[in-house]
Amino acid sequence: MEFNHLPVMLNECIDALDIKPDGIYVDGTAGGAGHSAEIAKRLTSGRLIAIDKDPDAVAAATERLSPYKCAAVVQRDFSQIANVLDELNIRLVDGILLDLGVSSHQLDTAARGFSYNYDAPLDMRMSQSGLSAYDIVNTYSANDISKILRDFGEEKFAFKIALNIEKKRNEKPIETTFELVDIIKQSIPAAARREGGHPAKRTFQAIRMAVNGELQSLSDCLDSAFDRLSTGGRFAIITFHSLEDRMVKQKFSALAKGCICPPDFPVCTCGNKPKCAVITKKPITASEAELETNNRSRSAKLRVIEKL
Repeated sequence: MEFNHLPVMLNECIDALDIKPDGIYVDGTAGGAGHSAEIAKRLTSGRLIAIDKDPDAVAAATERLSPYKCAAVVQRDFSQIANVLDELNIRLVDGILLDLGVSSHQLDTAARGFSYNYDAPLDMRMSQSGLSAYDIVNTYSANDISKILRDFGEEKFAFKIALNIEKKRNEKPIETTFELVDIIKQSIPAAARREGGHPAKRTFQAIRMAVNGELQSLSDCLDSAFDRLSTGGRFAIITFHSLEDRMVKQKFSALAKGCICPPDFPVCTCGNKPKCAVITKKPITASEAELETNNRSRSAKLRVIEKL
């Protein structure tokens, strides 16, 4: 199927994974298989496990990776990487890649309801099943909606937006993206609407993250996937906003930390040793050349560690 998506920082990701031809690699967010295909090309006797929760992405990745016998495509959330490896009888892998962005296909397919630029049913489900944006907007309390907008979208006008959502849905259910956009615009002062891009950007981001449990999936993955890396294995993660990047940075830093004894202890008693080396002291960002062809890579940050 057609699944248009430009892989972000493609060359940088391939370099970061330091691919061995006989290695085993996981692309936990395969999308249209842009990164996956480049990994597969470099394998001889190795294996690639491409994972995605979106059925459209799974279909597209299966088609694109069909020439590569080394590749297997699995429909699952990336938080389940360890379980997928167990099912495939794979104990350790040589590299894991996550690209945490929403794909161009998801944003540009109006019917998926991810974008504030198209009028469509409120959906935003990457898996195309379970809790939807419609459910959150029409059934969550104003306090819960406000918390989502504040925590996941860092939206300054979260409570006013939530109150107006509650008011409007008491008249009739809020069913479409443009209905929600109108409520958001009415809730934000005119001066603020003129700053920082589209006024609905933060609210749509926040609701999407809540619908798909994105931060919880990332937390679960960071806790479990690292243990499945072999010594020398690389973990590369592309984030797109501060909440994700902060979580990845803190987890990577904790894994790289040695002694955790109080600073006034004369000798180490904890015995804690660094579990990884941080490859990217500062995150890698998209080149000027890439930004010219793919503006959606502007906020992307790539962080990489290597297991010791």
